[in-house]
Amino acid sequence: MRMEATGAASPGGRDFAARQRIVDLGHAVEEGLIGRTTLVERLLIALLTGGHLLIEGAPGLAKTRAVKRLADGLDCSFARIQCTPDLMPADLTGTQVFRPERGDFEFVPGPVFHSLVLVDEINRAPPKVQSALLEAMAEQQVTAGNTTHPLPRPFVVVATQNSIEHEGTFPLPEAQLDRFQMHVLVGMPDAASERAIIDLVESETQGQTPPIPHSLDHDAIFAAQAEAATVHLAPALKDYIVRLVMATREDDPAPDVRRLIEHPVSPRGTLALAQAVKARAYLKGRDYGIPDDVAELAPDILAHRLVPTWRATADGETARSLIDRLLAIVKPL
Repeated sequence: MRMEATGAASPGGRDFAARQRIVDLGHAVEEGLIGRTTLVERLLIALLTGGHLLIEGAPGLAKTRAVKRLADGLDCSFARIQCTPDLMPADLTGTQVFRPERGDFEFVPGPVFHSLVLVDEINRAPPKVQSALLEAMAEQQVTAGNTTHPLPRPFVVVATQNSIEHEGTFPLPEAQLDRFQMHVLVGMPDAASERAIIDLVESETQGQTPPIPHSLDHDAIFAAQAEAATVHLAPALKDYIVRLVMATREDDPAPDVRRLIEHPVSPRGTLALAQAVKARAYLKGRDYGIPDDVAELAPDILAHRLVPTWRATADGETARSLIDRLLAIVKPL
């Protein structure tokens, strides 16, 4: 599943001049991780689309490490916020500070005023802090007093949360989860990967940390974003995306699945999936999306926007299992 390292020209003939630098960055990030190819791909998709990413998994699965390695490969500002129950909204967005020598107030920006923002354990932040962050994510601006301050571009928020130890946490409401383009679940490594992790950490203790060979500046990121946006989605592929989303709202073609859905996927999910399909095709060196892109990304983009009924939950169904069932029924034409 490793991203191709071929030249800039796509199979369709289009010259993606900026693509190779993005792919090289992904390879460099991945070299410092074990078994996290999918996570790295999702991080790059978020960077290409300007979307935001929520990573969920047990402690110690390199969630934070992956984001920090990505930051090392970007010539952009980076901030890490460690969420705690006593965090205040101003600790993220900034605050007005009185300057007695001038006799007025000055806005001091908070850590959200960076291009890449890592929010560790977002579910430990109280609801007011979560709301302030998600408002910044949606509007790409912060209002303090009567002044609105735009956030930098590019602007990507990557939040993490643990899937265990729920005591003292504030789970994100479904409506706020919708602000994240993707929700990625990180699982436990297999035996071979676990063995490789030992070797990697051992080499790092001896000063052999895999380097990030280059940094992408703002211009390179904007160029890659512009190229990814030109990837072609055929009408039949757009119809496939729409039919998949509509299956969460209407009985046809999967009434048994529809009855298990309390709240279906919104149009924001449709748009997010279409954008991500373009970005994944771009990373693969194609200037066109294919159904496999949709099937690969749909669980991470649609599942957290869907709410199962209480009966479905009682029967052991999850939002992801329902999306998987729909993918097995709704086929590309």
